[in-house]
Amino acid sequence: MVVGVLALQGSFNEHIAVLRRLGVKGVEIKKPEQLDNVSSLIIPGGESTTMAKLAEFHKLFPALREFVKMGKPVWGTCAGLIFLADKAVGQKQGGQELVGGLDCTVHRNFFGSQIQSFEADVSVPELASKEGGPETFRGVFIRAPAILEVGPEVEVLADYLVPSNKVLYSSSTVEIQEENSTPEKKVIVAVKQGSLLGTAFHPELTADTRWHSYFLKMAGEVGGGASSSSIVAVGEEDPGLNQQSKIDLPVFQ
Repeated sequence: MVVGVLALQGSFNEHIAVLRRLGVKGVEIKKPEQLDNVSSLIIPGGESTTMAKLAEFHKLFPALREFVKMGKPVWGTCAGLIFLADKAVGQKQGGQELVGGLDCTVHRNFFGSQIQSFEADVSVPELASKEGGPETFRGVFIRAPAILEVGPEVEVLADYLVPSNKVLYSSSTVEIQEENSTPEKKVIVAVKQGSLLGTAFHPELTADTRWHSYFLKMAGEVGGGASSSSIVAVGEEDPGLNQQSKIDLPVFQ
């Protein structure tokens, strides 16, 4: 199995490193014709406006849309989720569809600016059921979006309880909270629709490989590629990989 990773900007190297740890080759995708050589694709996190401009410059959008329409497995993380959403609202994009295919409405930068990035344990019962491991996943949210609405064919895989009174700034002497805060509510942060997967957080920045394993098995089911038994589960050792390849990039523990 060879997995394409859109490599215009953002955390594509980190995705490729996790795929390597699982014994799967990941290749950088920068031109439309390169999509012909892969059967599945990861669209990584990054700066969605910059990624969109680069994709437009390289004339990638028609090929990406066709890739999705053909039913090939695609996983979008953070900015990649914004790319896949049928509707993205919030700053700059303002309802514009980039690639589309995922029947949901995403709010860009829902959780705030760069300084409001955070980590949190997210309940992932479906992931735990399929991949084992704990019932929670340590989500890394960096200028993260959130899913506001989903269509009837979309399966919600994870949601997050947004605290009331978001803290904008905190120190030992002062704490500034967001004005006009709303009561606690759940927002959706991971979804699946057919061969499409979307996560608002960055699994590639953690040591937990279960989301990548989950996607690879989705890809295997569609394309007849790697079987479940050929993908190393989280925490298992793969004798075919040397130790250096497993730790070639820093991860959050």
